Amino acid sequence: MSRGPWHVAVLMGGWSAEREVSLMSGNGVADALESRGHKVTRIDMDRDVALRLAEAKPDVVFNALHGVPGEDGTVQGMLDLMGLKYTHSGLVTSVIAIDKELTKQALVPHGIPMPTGTMVDSESLFTIDPLPRPYVLKPVNEGSSVGVAIVKDDSNYGNPIAREAVGPWQEFDRLLAEPFIKGRELTVAVLGDTALAVTELRVKSGFYDYDAKYTDGLTEHVCPADVPDDVAQRMKDLALQSHRLLGCKGASRSDFRWDDEHGLAGIFLLEVNTQPGMTPLSLVPEQGRAVGMDYAELVERIVGEALS
Repeated sequence: MSRGPWHVAVLMGGWSAEREVSLMSGNGVADALESRGHKVTRIDMDRDVALRLAEAKPDVVFNALHGVPGEDGTVQGMLDLMGLKYTHSGLVTSVIAIDKELTKQALVPHGIPMPTGTMVDSESLFTIDPLPRPYVLKPVNEGSSVGVAIVKDDSNYGNPIAREAVGPWQEFDRLLAEPFIKGRELTVAVLGDTALAVTELRVKSGFYDYDAKYTDGLTEHVCPADVPDDVAQRMKDLALQSHRLLGCKGASRSDFRWDDEHGLAGIFLLEVNTQPGMTPLSLVPEQGRAVGMDYAELVERIVGEALS
């Protein structure tokens, strides 16, 4: 399809824990498209969203939602039924990628290194640890590191975890337990069929949780990451392979841990995010800039792929 001008409905907001991030992403996307001369309709995700999309009749929908229901296949299914084109991944890919266990089942048989894990009932954590400490507990189908806890010997959660300790076990009935991988936090964005760059995330305190991701000043981004060339290339290859295996469209972001004492064998993929953030602090726009692509061009490329 031509470069426009297009009529783009930007779908943002919603009611998940990541609503504010979605609003920031959506408004940034809308402003960028308007600066390029495109018509934009901003639509806040609510119960009347289908009606408002039908009234708007856009050429394409930019899905700026994060978390449920915008990232788990729910909105994708609705847009498919309405016959609307939309950015980022489709229904099946979204269902698989947001579920960390399904993602392992899809990727590990193809040689993608991921931490081993086990599903546990939250109630059982108050009796016995599911893995030797340190280990990580996370919801199986949330994004942006929502509800992630690292359980260590010196943590204030108790041993075993105390029922009254604040953590994801108070919000979720079942959690994924994984061994904690020491080392460095890195991420790779993929746009279309190209891995852009490797960014290292140096958190000033704690770990790369929701607050560290979206609070200015809490995390230093080093892009390109100061890692050996073979490590950077391996991560880019794994990110692109995972993007293809899952059937991702538009932009995705693959998050890694790297135990730098073990070289290439110390690389582990944690998850693939099919709806990466597009806020000023977000990693995909940052990596776009690193390869010479400004924010508005990045947004246009994502929309253009959806239209093609």
